[in-house]
Amino acid sequence: MSRDKHSPESRATDATTLSKSYDPHAIERPIYETWEKAGYFKPSGAKGPAYCIMIPPPNVTGSLHMGHAFQDTLMDALVRYHRMKGFNTLWQVGTDHAGIATQMVVERQLETEGKTRHDLGRDAFIERVWQWKEQSGNTITKQLRRMGASVDWSRERFTMDEGLSRAVTEVFVRLYEEGLIYRGKRLVNWDPVLHTAVSDLEVVSEEEPGYLWHIRYPIDGTNDHLVVATTRPETMLGDTAVAVHPDDARYKDLVGKQVELPLTGRKIPIVADEYVDKEFGSGCVKITPAHDFNDYEVGKRHHLPIVNILTIDAHIDLPGSKYHELDRYEARKRIVADLEAQGLLERVQDHTLMVPRGDRSGTVIEPYLTDQWFVKAKPLAETAIQAVLDRRTQFVPGNWANTYFQWMYNIQDWTISRQLWWGIASPPGTTRKATSTSRARKKKRKTKRLSASSPLTRRCRRWPRPIPS
Repeated sequence: MSRDKHSPESRATDATTLSKSYDPHAIERPIYETWEKAGYFKPSGAKGPAYCIMIPPPNVTGSLHMGHAFQDTLMDALVRYHRMKGFNTLWQVGTDHAGIATQMVVERQLETEGKTRHDLGRDAFIERVWQWKEQSGNTITKQLRRMGASVDWSRERFTMDEGLSRAVTEVFVRLYEEGLIYRGKRLVNWDPVLHTAVSDLEVVSEEEPGYLWHIRYPIDGTNDHLVVATTRPETMLGDTAVAVHPDDARYKDLVGKQVELPLTGRKIPIVADEYVDKEFGSGCVKITPAHDFNDYEVGKRHHLPIVNILTIDAHIDLPGSKYHELDRYEARKRIVADLEAQGLLERVQDHTLMVPRGDRSGTVIEPYLTDQWFVKAKPLAETAIQAVLDRRTQFVPGNWANTYFQWMYNIQDWTISRQLWWGIASPPGTTRKATSTSRARKKKRKTKRLSASSPLTRRCRRWPRPIPS
């Protein structure tokens, strides 16, 4: 005879088998699964005010850290509060495709098989990444569930979903039409291992021991020379000037004259620029516009030629030169040896310097001149600055506003393109096509009598549905 599991006798028996310690796994997981299956986290569809938060999508390759836990707890509290207040509430969940990180994970898997992504080809490699994503890319979502986050899982998105890719195209072309996106040849942070541009936030600069090489640049037509110090002697192959401070009396008479660029046979001018710190070293600075961000600005002011000396994998690219095709560090050794042999190396001193490394690859980042897509940051920054000046946005503690203003007033245009196989392709591809796309969209708006802000793309059936009002 079976006993009713709800009877007093049954409950007494269960009580005697309770664990002495609290086991959250046994209690919390079934409760959360019940909530999710019952659809408690979905918008209610009730009339009245709506409340929606888009979760900042965590990388599909990663796992949650304390920052995620902190921000998700705050969002969850806000969402639950508004849900209990009767708002039509949505906490939209999704994950980011994490272009660089994901591609690196799969490439490392291929390395264990003795292969590279080039052995597979682009299409097969992307298919391999999708396989990895389906098998291993759900750690983050499991952790969100484990935390009890009340997100609407029925609307879960991934940034490579068809609908979201179309949304990227829509926003990209809109910003292009508004003049906020442009394609240009500028210096970027270049990762020679990943073969892609990376943003400032993806570069980690830390102090490392190195050397300062003091090199003699002979002054043309004289027996004198200028001494220039550098931490990267291989880049001298791309020098197009030597700069001195305009108020430095030592070199006033030399401005406009030329020096012989060692080991190259080229002559380059001596220019005066306030960028130079006349108190540091000899007060002379080599200017390499193609391989240094500050030198690039000096080069623009003085209309200097830009000589790129590196390939995408940081080998010397100077056909006809004895250093052609050498790795940058091997070239450095040979250049230093040749300078010493010719009596052009004055001295070498130990020097601690800030070395920029890619946060994913760990390799030393090179400033590199290449065509990329950029967002004009200053027009966007003006609105954000004004919001703090008007005290519509406030920092706590208030002194952090100074850090904010320092960054915003000096903001630079942002690189938004990457040279990766895994990711959303830049929709226009070229400036010509972007212009063509823009003109076609404007014509379509005129034909349909739409305003400039009206969207032209149809919402894909997989896009999140709007919250009923």
